[in-house]
Amino acid sequence: MESSIAKALTLKYEPVAIMLTNERPEEARQFKEGKFGCVMSMLAAAVRGNTAVFDRRTFGCPGGGTGLGFGNQYLNFAGGVEGFCYFLSVGNEQWEPGMRVVEQIKPFVGEDVYDDLVHGERYLKTPELVKKFVECLPIIDLPFEYVVFKPLREVNPEQERPEVVVFLTDMDQLSALVVLASYDRDDNESVIIPQAAGCQSIGIYPFREARQERPRAVAGLVDISARVQIKRQLKDDLMTFAVPFVMFQEMEANVPGSFLERNTWKELMRLRAQG
Repeated sequence: MESSIAKALTLKYEPVAIMLTNERPEEARQFKEGKFGCVMSMLAAAVRGNTAVFDRRTFGCPGGGTGLGFGNQYLNFAGGVEGFCYFLSVGNEQWEPGMRVVEQIKPFVGEDVYDDLVHGERYLKTPELVKKFVECLPIIDLPFEYVVFKPLREVNPEQERPEVVVFLTDMDQLSALVVLASYDRDDNESVIIPQAAGCQSIGIYPFREARQERPRAVAGLVDISARVQIKRQLKDDLMTFAVPFVMFQEMEANVPGSFLERNTWKELMRLRAQG
């Protein structure tokens, strides 16, 4: 499946289709069961042309399992949901039961992870606010065995239907996608940018939008930890733009005749090429 949007935006990275399926693709990358991994590293692999697959035993981390739609995996975090609430905020050093769990798992985690478990990532101010954050997430348990990341060009539209299409973009390209998302709509809020983990912004948030009568796109990679993963692998300053497939088809149809064929966009691309 080719993308007119990708061509018009001169994307550096291949759009990625997120597929929900009960059939495991052959020769797909997959985390080992019980081993830590970041979902965003698999997104980076997919934009390079690889296929990646996840299931309920190989999603890499509790946040990734939750973000991919495998239920509330924070229940399985070290110390449970409460342990996660301290981890994302002030750290388990301020919660004695959590600190006991952290010391038990210390031999099995890296120094950076241990430091974050003890002192907290500090992405929200208090454990109570993290609890509210989790309660606000559109957590779902998908009725599918696998979530697959696949280069869009490898999708056969006659046999497959993505749930979501994800673009990795720079700021100029993100601006164009935001404009295109509202190009033929009678409102100007066709894109949301929630505070969420990187995987949640390409997973459960656009999954929720895909089930709405009027779906919106989801801009992401405001997650600092996810940005570190992407920066390590792709070296660029990027954002994600996740589009439910129905909305993707609408946006594709609107490329001809739009601002993407006009002088201002061409001038921006000329200036961008100059560096």
